[in-house]
Amino acid sequence: MAEKPRPRVIALEEHYWDSEVEKHFKGRDQSRRNALLDRLHDLGALRIREMDEAGVDVQVLSHGAPSLQRVEADAAVPLARAANDRLAEACKANPDRLFAFAALPTADPKAAADELERCVDRLGFKGAMIHGPTLGDGWLDKKEFWPIFERAEALDAPIYLHPSYPHPDVIRTYYADYLDQYPGLATAGWGYTVETATHTIRLVLSGVFDKYPGARMIIGHLGESIPFSLWRINQALSRVENTGSASFRDTFCDRFWITTSGNFSNPALLCSVMEMGIDRILFSIDYPFVENPDGTDWIDTIPLGKEDIDKLLHGNAERLLKM
Repeated sequence: MAEKPRPRVIALEEHYWDSEVEKHFKGRDQSRRNALLDRLHDLGALRIREMDEAGVDVQVLSHGAPSLQRVEADAAVPLARAANDRLAEACKANPDRLFAFAALPTADPKAAADELERCVDRLGFKGAMIHGPTLGDGWLDKKEFWPIFERAEALDAPIYLHPSYPHPDVIRTYYADYLDQYPGLATAGWGYTVETATHTIRLVLSGVFDKYPGARMIIGHLGESIPFSLWRINQALSRVENTGSASFRDTFCDRFWITTSGNFSNPALLCSVMEMGIDRILFSIDYPFVENPDGTDWIDTIPLGKEDIDKLLHGNAERLLKM
């Protein structure tokens, strides 16, 4: 019997580190993840080999956290341009396998918008990735950052909102008691989810999507638990004491796409499909922080029909990113 054809697999939260950007990391960001550095720094043979071994056809590359979100504007602007140029060259070397999201110098929102435009129009990038608040408390819902959304809307290019390490006050208040034994509590175990879900909720409530209705967002890890809580969030924010007029559910489901990065759970996937629809869900792995086979081995267990699996693995990304 002939082996059935394997569907195309596009993974779009797949990370690397630029050596020049890395020089600006401080503290925990400077010293962590030493075991992964070979993979983070590789944009060639090692990466492609591991993609081939796991059955990943395409990676959309993005700089890993904290990227440029903790770099002051004067350094971040030229750093972003140079790092994005280097990333573009790596993609040119494997044009059918590697695509890119831009790193943006968000400490200067106008420069960040200009860099997004340059990367999309001149370098062929598919959008941008931003890692949490800028310089600690620069949440993207603040109007000073809205030029980025204005430009993203004009370019029809999505922004991927990715977690970063929580604010020191949050670490001290919520997580510090357990971090010696369980450092992952503040990161992928829980802290990343809380921070990125909060950032997402702030964006929805801010009115930025009323101002720029064509702006589109992506968040990972099957929506940072928002699909599971979507009914409750929407109902609570619609109670009489709330004076805002926005429907959280409508805005979230109209403006956000979610990915499977690092969350290969069929119950969580089915919850997300039921709340948002399969057209809003994109396949991702979170390489190299999550192994490629963890994602691709999961594919055969997904309890969806072929049409929906094709959308999940490549069709939705092809439409959203114009691939």
